[in-house]
Amino acid sequence: MVKPWYKQFWPWFLIILPMTVVVWTIITVIVFSNNSVSLVTEDYYKKGKAINIDISKINVARDLELSAAVSSENNDVVISFNKGQLKHYPAITALFAHRTLPDRDFTKLLTSDAGGQYRLTLDKSLQGPWFIELTPHDEQWLIQGRVTFPTEANVELTK
Repeated sequence: MVKPWYKQFWPWFLIILPMTVVVWTIITVIVFSNNSVSLVTEDYYKKGKAINIDISKINVARDLELSAAVSSENNDVVISFNKGQLKHYPAITALFAHRTLPDRDFTKLLTSDAGGQYRLTLDKSLQGPWFIELTPHDEQWLIQGRVTFPTEANVELTK
């Protein structure tokens, strides 16, 4: 006596294989849609035009012999600034941009102590790679660079 098809092994085996692929595909789509990363800026044309302006500001910083180094101590970020040909240590705007998570980006206005140290105290310590831009109030020059936190050693920002 022949068993009906639903009581045999091979039909179920052949049905299970494509079903597992379908289930894992649905799970993958759900996971990626809930955890998407926005890497593409919407105003890419304006960003592209701004690159040329940024290069000229970087050149101004190079001509003024400005430089900066960043280090971290617990929840503090310390920026050591060399004022080059400037007469005094200016108040600077520091932009901290996370590489992949734009909701973590922040900007702070910092003033220096007498030795050119700018100190930023945060609620919690920074972790991972960050892009840092330093500009004065009038935005005449720009110093920028990438820093991976935490770092106790001074990391030079490029001019």
